[in-house]
Amino acid sequence: MYLTPRLKGIIMKNSNTLNYIKAVIENMPSNWLNLTTHRLDIYNEKLAKTEFLEQFNNLYNNSNSETSALAELPTAYDYIRLGHPLSCVLEWVVARLNNIKPEAVVSFSSRTTPILSILRQNLLDHKNTQIVYTGTLPAFFDAEVLKTIYGYTFDLKQVDDISNIGEFNGSTVFISQKEAIFNSSLASNIDFLINTHPNFGSILLVNGEHNEHYISEIQHVRRRETIAMTPSNCLTALKTLVELSVTESKNNTLEADKTATTKAITSITGTNGKALAASSGLSMQYAIMMGLIHDATLKHKGKAIKFIVPPNCYGGTNDQARRVAACLNNVEVVDLPVDGGNDMVEGINTVLNTLAEQDAVPYIIAEIPTNPRVEVPDLEKLKAVLSKVRKTATGTTAVDPVFILDQTFCPNVHFLGDNAILSSARAIAYASGSKFPSGGLCTAGYCVANEKSEALIEKIELHLNLCDNEATALQYEILAKQLPSMNQRIADAYKNTREFVNYINETLPEAKINFVSEALAQQGFTPSVFSLDLPTKGATDAERESYKRALNLKLINLMITEIPDESKYCVSYGQLKGCYWTIPATSTQGTTKEADKDYIARVALSANMDLEHHKAVFKDFVDSI
Repeated sequence: MYLTPRLKGIIMKNSNTLNYIKAVIENMPSNWLNLTTHRLDIYNEKLAKTEFLEQFNNLYNNSNSETSALAELPTAYDYIRLGHPLSCVLEWVVARLNNIKPEAVVSFSSRTTPILSILRQNLLDHKNTQIVYTGTLPAFFDAEVLKTIYGYTFDLKQVDDISNIGEFNGSTVFISQKEAIFNSSLASNIDFLINTHPNFGSILLVNGEHNEHYISEIQHVRRRETIAMTPSNCLTALKTLVELSVTESKNNTLEADKTATTKAITSITGTNGKALAASSGLSMQYAIMMGLIHDATLKHKGKAIKFIVPPNCYGGTNDQARRVAACLNNVEVVDLPVDGGNDMVEGINTVLNTLAEQDAVPYIIAEIPTNPRVEVPDLEKLKAVLSKVRKTATGTTAVDPVFILDQTFCPNVHFLGDNAILSSARAIAYASGSKFPSGGLCTAGYCVANEKSEALIEKIELHLNLCDNEATALQYEILAKQLPSMNQRIADAYKNTREFVNYINETLPEAKINFVSEALAQQGFTPSVFSLDLPTKGATDAERESYKRALNLKLINLMITEIPDESKYCVSYGQLKGCYWTIPATSTQGTTKEADKDYIARVALSANMDLEHHKAVFKDFVDSI
């Protein structure tokens, strides 16, 4: 790795820091590299990254790099898509090399999204932005699309050297494209420095106290529209710095892994068109949303675009949809209550009739089965509602909807293939890869379209590439290995879940369990997740709600205490082993409106777990209440 004189001097000055990082790399716990989800009971979301780094810094000051000490550090983030120990350590090192606060350094797997995070905030703040670069503009940066589809405004400026950047009334973003991701300087004439690397992603540095208010907004973009730099790439970047040489292994199987992954996806989904793989489920959803907005802008110029979204669905979906709408005047989110007494099909029909009269472009995002109530609508009625030809107020034919199906709970069900239930209306399906597709080994997600929607895939792929959110080489490698066994893992996990649900029904019949019926299971809906509404007591609604919430936590704490090797207080499911417990209202529905939150227990089982032990502990819980 070529080192500038400046970086050589910084490395000499920080030799103690880099020697410590060498020791950390040698001694780090294996789960720093391999885990995708972490326990919520040892995680404080308000102190994400901060609490971890405070205690990491204490270890550094005491020259303590022992594995046991590193393993006891608090959870940095609950999910590696948002960040993880290695991303925090990388950001800590970069901050020390540049003499800035660690929170002012944010690493991304994407090279584009850090730029978009600043453009988004300046759009909302009505502030000017200039993007400065040397050499040529990055190949992944499409200025015209960012201006016309995303609504961002900015000036582009090419310079020979960073010192040639003049005064500007607004934010100055400098893009540095170098193989050595640490080599650029944080000069006083720039507000944001983005170091990009063709394989690792990028590192964004926020310069100066006057820009600190951007940090939380940049973090939120990373949380919702992309992912943090992956653990494997963070580790390689750290090794590159401390060993002063590139030790990155070249992946010679990438094309073969891509081919195997897409072949497996089309086989599993029963579709014939092109399959896309993204760095995460939300990265995939963002590309879908922006691709559909792009398509509507070209084909239905001037018409309002409406995203119809269940208000209590997964918080990331809910939040991202509203974030997109906040940036574009012609895009709006329409609530669609789907469960807990609401009928999804009736709701969709009512909303589509209203939007047809308005001559709007309707896009529906929904989960089947729903989350967290695990409900499946009448699919024949859904098909009829989606296929219905509607008229506008002036009598012209209304724009037909696109049904965007989050299929994460049941990725094995054929919705979109020839003669499948959703083949007669425009539909796209996507899934989060950190669940069953990878077995919890990576975050990569994917999407496919039915024949009526295949033309939309081109625009979705354009935005996936623009945001630099395609799955990484390692993610493709993992998916290629894991996808072929997915349907068998789903079937085996369902057997455990059905047995556990039946046991709870027998042991605690007063509890309300939300799970698929035997009849739905015969149709192929075999999720391994159910929600549990525990019995409660009290004189008032408030007392009953308080008692139930305390009981939820009592059950979860008992499970993770008695079976720590298998039961986790965690948001995920579809893993290769163990059992996962969470309360949607305090985890997956974190950004959902309070009135729409579900304070119930959600339980997810795998094919590989000691079911009898879980039954025994549940029986102890029942006996205790």
